[in-house]
Amino acid sequence: MSITIPFNRPAVVGREYEYIKAAVESRHLSGNGEFTRRCHAWLESHIGCRRALLTHSCTAALEMMALLLDLEPGDEVIMPSFAFVSTANAFVLRRAVPVFVDIRPDTLNLDEALIERAITPRTRAIVALHYAGVACEMDAIAGVASRHGVAVVEDAAQGIMASYRGAPLGSIGQLGALSFHETKNLIAGEGGALLVNDPRFAARAEILWEKGTNRSEFARGQADKYTWLDVGSSYLPSELNAAFLLAQIEQVDRVSAERMRLWERYHAAFEDLERSGGLRRPVVPAHCGHNAHIYYLLLPSLAARTALLAALRAAGVDAVFHYVPLHSSIAGRRYGRSSGELATTTAVSEGLVRLPLWVGMTDAQIDYVADAVRDAMRVAAP
Repeated sequence: MSITIPFNRPAVVGREYEYIKAAVESRHLSGNGEFTRRCHAWLESHIGCRRALLTHSCTAALEMMALLLDLEPGDEVIMPSFAFVSTANAFVLRRAVPVFVDIRPDTLNLDEALIERAITPRTRAIVALHYAGVACEMDAIAGVASRHGVAVVEDAAQGIMASYRGAPLGSIGQLGALSFHETKNLIAGEGGALLVNDPRFAARAEILWEKGTNRSEFARGQADKYTWLDVGSSYLPSELNAAFLLAQIEQVDRVSAERMRLWERYHAAFEDLERSGGLRRPVVPAHCGHNAHIYYLLLPSLAARTALLAALRAAGVDAVFHYVPLHSSIAGRRYGRSSGELATTTAVSEGLVRLPLWVGMTDAQIDYVADAVRDAMRVAAP
């Protein structure tokens, strides 16, 4: 059967076409124009960071983080293995060593109870990756970091409009990174943002962002010449991406409400299957304000997951699994090391199924996916 319900469908939610047309007519298509500045202003106001800088991807924002931390070869960065490759690559590019720590079985986030035993004299930072827009236990992570004098940075790629004890994700560590990839809650096609919370990084972040120059200071009349000051790269997105993103930002409340409604409909549909022990639904602690970024199910085994994915595809539903653990990958074994057995990471990776969730899905489509899951689980039951 051909796919009738795709895993993702990027949505136009407001004035995207109007703003792109305005960007073209302005004759300013390169980065750091009016639409970029308006996106920065919203991010700084909404998240409460000292500085926001749009980037062409979340990967670029993570790479800027690694540069700002002044990592040297052999320095270590603690992170979960259940993560996208960019989380590790950003630090490996600086010749630092990712140290993979297991995740919690409930939220699938970095297990804060295991971090301290992974710290060595070479540890420079802890990466708090907020899986599915559900926050890591940031108080505990910050406590470990403070005791050992290391930085905390947030991979909040999935975290826009989510919070931890009322604080927006990306605003808690010294640095944060967001994604606006077309699969995220707010999209720019490709895009991301570096969030600077520690004032010590603010001025240098802008220089790295502008290819290692003081171009922004010069444009503001704060420098008498435009020159090369530091390392850097081309991290700015075009004004076309920023224009699209601004239109999405203007509809953020509607987008968030719609995603949450769909997420809750899934969650209610699978309550009985969880009670019967056939699968596990997502867990969201009471102090975490999630953003309905992902709806996933955890199956008890790789075989059960494989069977469910096949059944859904046969029903025309494009569901997917998620990360192959970084610690078990070819590059992960080459560039990183593991702290402990990472048994939860392996089990979660083998059992997790992500269901379609996108703005514009109908209740009927959600119900169709839920019924397809139920049918598959019924067939698989002994």
